[in-house]
Amino acid sequence: MCQVNIDDMFIYQSLNPGHHPFRQPVITIGNFDGVHLGHQTIFKLVIERARALKGQAVVLTFDPHPLKVMRPDLRLPLLTTKDQKLRLLSSLGLDAVVVQPFTPEFAAMPARDFVNDYLCSRMNIQEVIVGHDYCFGHNREGNITLLREMGAEKGFSVRVVDAIQINHTVVSSTSIRNLVRDGHIEAANRLLGRHYEVTGMVVRGHDRGTRLLNIPTANLKPDNDLLPASGIYAVYVTIGHQNYPAVANIGTCPTFQDNQLSLEVHIFDFNQNIYNYAIAVEFVARLREEKRFPGIPQLVAQIQADIQQARQILVKE
Repeated sequence: MCQVNIDDMFIYQSLNPGHHPFRQPVITIGNFDGVHLGHQTIFKLVIERARALKGQAVVLTFDPHPLKVMRPDLRLPLLTTKDQKLRLLSSLGLDAVVVQPFTPEFAAMPARDFVNDYLCSRMNIQEVIVGHDYCFGHNREGNITLLREMGAEKGFSVRVVDAIQINHTVVSSTSIRNLVRDGHIEAANRLLGRHYEVTGMVVRGHDRGTRLLNIPTANLKPDNDLLPASGIYAVYVTIGHQNYPAVANIGTCPTFQDNQLSLEVHIFDFNQNIYNYAIAVEFVARLREEKRFPGIPQLVAQIQADIQQARQILVKE
């Protein structure tokens, strides 16, 4: 068992049998990809119940995502990297997160054994709070009914949180993935409760922004599985602890007939060398589709118009 700390939230990389690191824990269990508003509703209740019991609010999650192990053919694009998810969880007031390695052996654990050997023996849970569609154990054989039956046997209580809807849309990781993939970034942000973020390292590109266009850009090698649809976006860029307004292009630069998808950002009023820096890009609004222009003057004129439009959007944020 390895323990680290982020912003007063303890992170455990799995738990040893018979080790009870938590006091009167109230827990929730899930993948929590995106840490969206539906997840946040569960976390708030976990914290509320933990404080009422004078216990600790604990999240049990898994790495890698179970579908990455059980159905690698699906190539599931996640909304958050492991580091992003832990950083988001640490901002919510939780006491601890357990990151259980998800292996084929762990996936084969029967549902009753998971409750007995993991939730009770290792975590000593007092209360568990889950979403309405929660399933667990080998072949997802465990459900809320079984969890409640075992809670009555073992002395822990079970609470279930109904699905959250915003504008008649159920808040789910799947719905948000679809919105991001289709470029509906503002709708995705409403379900996330924040801007969709992509992190990565700044790498060298073709250097056309500076040489040909006089509009320098930073090219990002993304950490994330999922990029928004190709197009031009108003964004914020975080470098260290500083946020900067910017405009981003996702696409293949058709004016220059590139074939490889790239993400590049032009940071407003910025003149620093950030090659090999780790940065984060927060997508605020989609301005337009990517398109091919007849020449460089027309492209530069459109980029300048994009910059002006992005400034107007971001100043209202």
